[in-house]
Amino acid sequence: MAQPLRLRHRTEVLVNADAQRLFEHLDDPRRLSAHMGKPSAMMAGAAMALTTDAGGGRSIGSVYRLHGKVLGLNLDVSSRVEERAPPLRKTWHTVGEPRLLVVGRYRMGFDIAPLERGCRLGVFIEYAWPESRPWLGRIFGAAYARWCTRRMAIDARAAFP
Repeated sequence: MAQPLRLRHRTEVLVNADAQRLFEHLDDPRRLSAHMGKPSAMMAGAAMALTTDAGGGRSIGSVYRLHGKVLGLNLDVSSRVEERAPPLRKTWHTVGEPRLLVVGRYRMGFDIAPLERGCRLGVFIEYAWPESRPWLGRIFGAAYARWCTRRMAIDARAAFP
């Protein structure tokens, strides 16, 4: 039986853009997952590739996939867009059981709160430990969730100096 998504992390930043411009930027999964496409210490020096369906990850029901090899293991996760409310919110969740190392199934998203100048961006993840290696999730899951939401938020802020 699949674990409920009881583990959570959220990162908030201020962004120097109006809500519409920020949403359009973040609506593209290539931008949100850019940190996964570059080798990094958190990815053990590896990177993952992104593929999307015809909807490009920009419509409800659209599916996209991250896949690659980390530490000699094939990783693969597909996500489906579940909510898209421009210019304020978007969420997506894993489809099936992902093949990941330190997190299992997850639901992610972002919300945008317009301010007098710019807006506040919140990026969140709700996740379970991986079914196949829950001990890795217990050790590294929180650090990975923090890194991932932080990278997405900081990359978005950097796009609007």
